[in-house]
Amino acid sequence: MATITQSDQWLGVELRHFAALDAVAREGSFGRAAERLGYTQSAVSQQIATLEKIVGETLVERPGGPRAVSLTEAGTLLLRHAEAIVARIDAARADISALRAGETGTLRVGTYQSVGARVLPGVMRRFLADWPGIELGLSEPATDPELYGLIESGELDLAFCSPPLPDGPFEALELMSDPYVLLVPADSELAARTSASLDDLDDHVLIGSNTCASGLLVEGALAERGYDIDYAFRSDDNGTIQGLVAAGFGVALTPLLAVAQGDSRVRALRLVPKVPRRTIAVVWHRDRHRSPAARAFVEIAQEVSADVEHDLVEP
Repeated sequence: MATITQSDQWLGVELRHFAALDAVAREGSFGRAAERLGYTQSAVSQQIATLEKIVGETLVERPGGPRAVSLTEAGTLLLRHAEAIVARIDAARADISALRAGETGTLRVGTYQSVGARVLPGVMRRFLADWPGIELGLSEPATDPELYGLIESGELDLAFCSPPLPDGPFEALELMSDPYVLLVPADSELAARTSASLDDLDDHVLIGSNTCASGLLVEGALAERGYDIDYAFRSDDNGTIQGLVAAGFGVALTPLLAVAQGDSRVRALRLVPKVPRRTIAVVWHRDRHRSPAARAFVEIAQEVSADVEHDLVEP
């Protein structure tokens, strides 16, 4: 008779066990977890008990009475792995759909404002002309973590991003770089200059972004140089930042690509000394199948981005 090893036992773990563990962690009770999943409470309890038997650890603290249940240290650790496993299953499902679609179907692309305004239209025009059977699905995730989560789960095939990349199954290709400028009101004393010193920032109210990865990178670089960046207003909407500057509420340290062209209310000044340029890249799931359409989209994005970068003229 074959001996069942500990590794063999783990083959009995099922996705529904992970779903039950996640629901218990989120809801704090077996009853509410059952409602969330559409199961009976006894079914959820049984799935957790089976999972605990397989892994050989108590995963859920059961204090009894009205107190909420919670995950043990082992349960929290296992849930982190479970989330990654479920994301890979979702990505595999997306891969099979893409493979089945061939030269038809949908290519799902994530973007953000400045790329959406200055780069994406040119990419779309050329891509759709070359690939008429592909439907482009566009989305603009609110935050960088959301964007990378959608790539990891397979809900996005490609996304424009600003490195550095977080830990995870990601691969990226750099497309272009974008200089930072100081955006000032057209009627301010600074507007008469062609450049501004970083020391000038101390004398003005600063407006910045909330969660932009490249913005945070620049803040870190400035902090290393001894500049303490303290924003009075923050927004992740480029139009809001430019509007606040135009209305005289402050000045903004912003990528040149994010500045709307033809706005006579503001002036963009060159920064002296320069700060690190923002890198714009396209990212995908490292372990997923990339369809011919996805590869073509990346190639076109490279070409269009090179043209856009060439036309970017620093003040």
